[in-house]
Amino acid sequence: MGDLHHQEERDETRLERADRNFNELLQELRVTQTGVQILFAFLLTLAFTARFPSLDSFQRATYVVTLLLSVVTAALFTAPAALHRRLFRQGAKPQVVKASSLLAQAGLGALSLGLSGSVLLVVDVATNRAGGIAAGAATLVVCAGLWALLPYLVKRSVGD
Repeated sequence: MGDLHHQEERDETRLERADRNFNELLQELRVTQTGVQILFAFLLTLAFTARFPSLDSFQRATYVVTLLLSVVTAALFTAPAALHRRLFRQGAKPQVVKASSLLAQAGLGALSLGLSGSVLLVVDVATNRAGGIAAGAATLVVCAGLWALLPYLVKRSVGD
């Protein structure tokens, strides 16, 4: 029965499907973009705080890597709009959707690392290194569980 449900098709052309898929992707990116902007703004301001000069080399390295991850994340999440704009009315919508989906997936990976690095840094500064590493690792596990494992499990259950 699940197989029959999976085979149901919408009454839409290839281009209508591409338009719908791209609009759905843009909606998803709007949700994540706010979080990325907040993370990036938070990281940018850290370097100008009074406490920043007292960070040790591990904390500074964590900060730089996390800042760069947030830049990469923002670039990956905005790339679909740029791709669409550059290829607008060129007959490439299905390819834009496919490439944009890959960019969004890469963006989620970079975001999970950026969030984990931010948590690692803050907890390390607020408590200690071991707590920071544990909190950063836990953040990574939660992101991986919700963004990779859960979709995999849901996809597997669709066939049941």
